[in-house]
Amino acid sequence: MPDEPASGRLIVLRHPDLRRYLSARFLVAVATQVQTVAVGWQVFSATGDPFDLGLVALSQFLPFIILILPAGHVADRYDRRRVQLLTYLLLAVCAATLLALALGGVTDIAPVLGVMVVFGIARAFNQPTGQALLPNIAPPGAFPRAVALNSSLLQVATIAGPALGGALVVLGVEVAYGLSVALIVLGVVLVAGLRGGGREGGLREPVSWSTLLSGVTFVRSRPVVLGSISLDLFAVLFGGATALLPIYAGEILDVGPVGLGVMLAAPAVGAALLAAIVSVRPIRRHVGRWMFGGVAAFGLATIVFGLSTSLPLTLAALVVMGAGDIVSVYIRHLLVQLETPDGIRGRVSAVNSVFIGASNELGEFESGLTAAWWGIVPAVLIGGAATLAVALVWTRLFGVLWHLDRFPGHARDTVPAMTEPKDDRR
Repeated sequence: MPDEPASGRLIVLRHPDLRRYLSARFLVAVATQVQTVAVGWQVFSATGDPFDLGLVALSQFLPFIILILPAGHVADRYDRRRVQLLTYLLLAVCAATLLALALGGVTDIAPVLGVMVVFGIARAFNQPTGQALLPNIAPPGAFPRAVALNSSLLQVATIAGPALGGALVVLGVEVAYGLSVALIVLGVVLVAGLRGGGREGGLREPVSWSTLLSGVTFVRSRPVVLGSISLDLFAVLFGGATALLPIYAGEILDVGPVGLGVMLAAPAVGAALLAAIVSVRPIRRHVGRWMFGGVAAFGLATIVFGLSTSLPLTLAALVVMGAGDIVSVYIRHLLVQLETPDGIRGRVSAVNSVFIGASNELGEFESGLTAAWWGIVPAVLIGGAATLAVALVWTRLFGVLWHLDRFPGHARDTVPAMTEPKDDRR
């Protein structure tokens, strides 16, 4: 990867569009976290049925998984700034509707589920567009730092959002929804003020199965991209032990809800700290081995977490899990964006989003299923061991990723202009 200029650490903060965009993403992330807590509290308070909480999750996930590939096509065809602005406006409408329902005293959960379907639609278009837009906005030489800072801010939002949402729900879900509306509207204002980074006149081919699936075709043709995405998928799939944290807090560590809250925040703390370090000192050499090392650290920390009967040791393991995961996320995101020509970046980002969504959702399901089969501790230990095994196997299947020394040239003007992937099997 080319060396960044001496002032590279300040470029990210001094660039007005990048500062606006990262601020908008942070505010909207906090808002959606607050909203998630409020929706869960409102629905469970209304029905008392845990199944309804599953319906809330399902109502968001189904439209996301159905629309994510067409959303990537949209991100490549139209000005990404405008698409991002429209998704934020739709998120604001969702938050405002939830606020109106709460103020109106509506107790039926059907309207809430309907709003969450629309929220899932907005999320489907927001995710690939947001990933593809960041390289267009970041100035040459600052993209790695922008990715690290973006990851750090999102991890802070993951920590602060639920805590803030929980505090506000005590005052009433209306207060939580009101803050969500205000933060998303502020995000809309910031994105509306972007002056650069747009893409006028992108993809011109008509919508077809070929263009919709071209992101999949491209990923299959790039061993580095396919290896990084699939490695992260299986690591999270097998190592998704955080879904079992409530059981660890209640039955193994006996630390109660306060301890559970601290445990839930620990991985995000580790991720935020590591992302902050990488934003100051980006990874430049031995990229592939850093990625495999992050996955291995995640797997080993999962095993320690599974064996621990001490809260301090458990928290330390969770922090390392978060740090190891963010190394993998950081490198994967850079590889996907830098290996992908701008003309197809939205569709490839959509494929990446499918992998991320599948790993998170299926990982939690896998952890619950194996815990029911084998018991809590054996399930976690097997998951950690499976993560290590995947990392070892992937060094053989994707040797090009294991031996990768530097990132591709990351200046935008070094990326070849193309709208369709080449079959370049390196």
